[in-house]
Order: sequence, then C-alpha cells, then structure tokens
Amino acid sequence: MRDPMKLCLTEAAPNARIVHVVPEGGDLETLGRGHLAYLRERGFKARPGCLAQVPGPQGIASAILIVKKDETGNPLAFGALPTRLGQGDWALDFSACPSAQRAALAEDAVLGFCMGAYRFRIGKEHEFPVRLVLPEEARNALPLARANWLGRDLINTPANLLGPSELAAQAKAALEAHGATVDLLSGASLQANYPCLAAVGAGSDRAPRVVVARWQGSGAGANSPLISLVGKGVCFDTGGYDIKSSAGMLRMKKDMGGAALMLAVALVAMARDLPLRLELRLGCVENSISGHAMRPGDVLKTRAGLSVEIGNTDAEGRLVLCDLLAEACEADPAWLIDAATLTGAARVALGPDLPALFSNDDELAQTLLDAAETAHDAMWRLPLWYGYDAWLDRKTADIGNVSDKPMAGAITAALFLQRFVKPQVKWAHIDTYAWNDSSTPGRPEGGDTLALRGISTALLRMIN
Repeated sequence: MRDPMKLCLTEAAPNARIVHVVPEGGDLETLGRGHLAYLRERGFKARPGCLAQVPGPQGIASAILIVKKDETGNPLAFGALPTRLGQGDWALDFSACPSAQRAALAEDAVLGFCMGAYRFRIGKEHEFPVRLVLPEEARNALPLARANWLGRDLINTPANLLGPSELAAQAKAALEAHGATVDLLSGASLQANYPCLAAVGAGSDRAPRVVVARWQGSGAGANSPLISLVGKGVCFDTGGYDIKSSAGMLRMKKDMGGAALMLAVALVAMARDLPLRLELRLGCVENSISGHAMRPGDVLKTRAGLSVEIGNTDAEGRLVLCDLLAEACEADPAWLIDAATLTGAARVALGPDLPALFSNDDELAQTLLDAAETAHDAMWRLPLWYGYDAWLDRKTADIGNVSDKPMAGAITAALFLQRFVKPQVKWAHIDTYAWNDSSTPGRPEGGDTLALRGISTALLRMIN
C-alpha cells in the first residue's frame, strides 16, 4: 500500500517556500509591495483557482493561490498545486483566511495536493518532485488521501496482475492492518453460499473469491449502528458469450471499481475509528469465456432462493452483487450501501463524473446527497421506478438479469438488485464510472474513487 505521506508530503522542511492562500476579495497587501506590484504588472487576476509564483533572488520565492470566499470542503481547489508549483518543498500560509476556516482549509489542501500528486506506473515508484509540508491540523486528511491512492492503484492495475485472488489478498491485508476480522471464501464454500456469483466466475481459470470483513470501532458497542458495504469486484469483464467489442474491453480492468470504492470507504471509517460496527463484502471474480462459462438462457439459483434467467452474460455485475446483498441483509444493517461499475446506461444519462444514486429510503438518499455536496464529490439520484419492475419478470424463472425493453438500463439494474434487499433495510446503490477520461486538477487520468469523500462524510454525519 503506497503512502502519500512518504511520496509527496513531509513533516517539516526548514527551507520550504510559502504558498499564500487568499480568499477571493482578501487582502493581498500581506504579500509585500514588491510582490504585489509584480503580480499586477503581470496582469494577475485574483479569481478563484488563480495561482501565481513570485520570483526572488534565488528563483521562485513564493506563490499565491486564490480560493473561493467562505468555501471549505473542496480539495480540488488545491489539486493543481503539485503540477504548477516549482520543484522542492512548500508550506501553506492561511493567515489571510478567516481563523475559523483555517483548519478545514488545511485539510482540503493536503487532500487536494495528494489527489493531484497521484501517479501510477508499473515497476517504478514515483516520488513527486514537489512536496508539501503537512500542517498539524490537517492530519485528518491522511485517511482519505491514503484510501484514495489505494483505490486508484487497484483500479489502475492491469488485470494480468490483479485477478480475483490478488484483489482479495490485497483487501485482506489492508483491512487486517486496521484491525478487521477477514474471511476469504473460495471453492465449495463460495459455491454453496454465493451460487450466482460462482456462476459468473465459472468461465475463468482464475477462480472467484469473496471477502467478508467485520470491524467495530473502539467506541462502539453491541447496539451501535451497523453499516454494511458491498462492492462489485469484476477484475476483468469480457462480456462472456455476449462478448464486448475490442474497444469495449479496453478499460475493463476498472470493472472492479465498486469493490475498490467500498474498500476505500471502509478503510477511512477504520482509520478514523468511527463509533460504529462495519461489515464489508467484496465479490472478486472474472467474467470470461470458456466451456464452463454461463450462457444466455441459463437459469441460475441465488442465495435468496430466487431463480434468475440469463438474458445477457455481459450483465454480470448484478449477479455478483445479488448474493452479497442477500447475505448482508441477514444482519439487518442500519445502512446497506453497494457500489458497482454497473451500467453504461448510467453513463449515458449522467456522464463520467456523476455516479448514479438509487435508494429505497429518502432519508438515506438525502443524507448521501447532502454529504456529497458538502464534500464537492457529487452524486445524482435516479428513481427506482416501480413501473419498470415488471420488465424483469420471466416465465421460466423468477427474474431476468436484464430487462426485455431497450430503455432505462440503469433503473432496471437497480430494480434487479432491490429484489435481493429486505424492504425494511435502508439501502443505497451507487452506479459509478470509477475512471477519469482526462486529467483535471486533483483528478489525473485513470482510475478514481468517485463518491469516496461523499460517503465518508455521510458516515461522519450519521454518528454526530
């Protein structure tokens, strides 16, 4: 597990140059008349997002970053610092900001800096040439930064290096390092307990694994809220017999992005020692083609007792999740949240940056949406439109894994999952892209843990 604390942060740097963080409309006179005159001569505009470096006798002497007035919770405002500052060590100066906001801004800055400094390359560690001095009041940002990096690393790792067993092993190591009890299920035990998931993995020589982890915060008791997290971990998705095009397969190493996200959420909760009980289930599997693979028209059994007719072998993610959701409901969690790179339909509707949120409980949905807005980590709610539920009914089985209508694919996928959730369990389903198609400040191209900050903020609000 790579640690941004070792690669782009430092505890102290006596010769660090200063980044002056100034809110829009704030006093620039503190920079000194010479520096201020230089900026004005260069046409510097004090608008949010503007960054300028000021020269001195030895090169660049300092920098100034303009942020929005009275805004906290947005690490992306600092995401450009690693790539736009000169090489070397830098420290933050928030003296121009309101004192009540300085600690929150420091956390935003550290997280945003780490997000912007992230790089991934096989076989070569990337030690970033720009380092940020970690402010003492910003240490709470480290769990999010570390979890973000781990989730990104998992999503970016090629499928030949990260199959079901490797994903399960890395999750187990990370979870046990935080004190969780972790079981890895495979073989006959997995087949008996998760028959639908097992059918998805039957076509691959790399056998499926299920991760089941349990953890309890030091301040939690037997009656503390139980949060259950479930993630789709399809390490590569060929589409099965309904094979994808070559272009459609290019990014299928990211089809375990839901598992990476839920693992990251769990690690943040553990690192913060939240006073709650936590269960995490990851379905780690590969959807391949062979004589053992499931076929269109097959009827599968599930843990919940429902039978499923396979209408499309490329709609495998919901088959991975359904057994895990059914098991999670057996403990009657206070919240049940799953995440998956589930449908292209969600991306058509919302694009790559907005994970689609579905929920059977308005209060839970609003808590997640409000937290996502606060954390500048947006989600968008789509409806569990019950009028489409009958589209999943089948004559030869209880339910089909795809609708018989070529519309509302994200909604019908969520309705399929809902069949495996107890009505009294508050449940949210997040359909995420888990990828950045291009680089923007704080979000370099490649795998990403979209919704990590929003969900983590929601958990904090739940216990407060």
